[in-house]
Amino acid sequence: MRFFAVLLPMTLAFAAGSGALAQDAGKGQQVFNKCKACHVADEDTNKVGPSLKGVIGRTAGTHADYSYSPAMKDAGANGLVWNDETLTKYLRKPKDVVPKTKMAFAGLKKDEDIANVIAYLKQFSQ
Repeated sequence: MRFFAVLLPMTLAFAAGSGALAQDAGKGQQVFNKCKACHVADEDTNKVGPSLKGVIGRTAGTHADYSYSPAMKDAGANGLVWNDETLTKYLRKPKDVVPKTKMAFAGLKKDEDIANVIAYLKQFSQ
């Protein structure tokens, strides 16, 4: 009986903590260096890619004064909104989420890097 009294709380603690990766905006800033050639997150300035300031909650393909690919505009028109889930999928493999996007970046391989970049972007999306 004591075994179960110890095992149950440990199991619940593990299950509660395993749902999502911890997000670290500082580490995300470091990973975002890979994105800086094309994107800015802390100001509303488009570069080769659109500004990512305010990206969380934004409908895909809708940032003002940026010339999106027809594929990205269509994705937004079909309901793609940037949030943790959609950004996670997109940052992992952009062309799987929006085929024919003009973004050439192949994606981030590590789940931890993706979670951290999203945490970094959230700082500029409030």
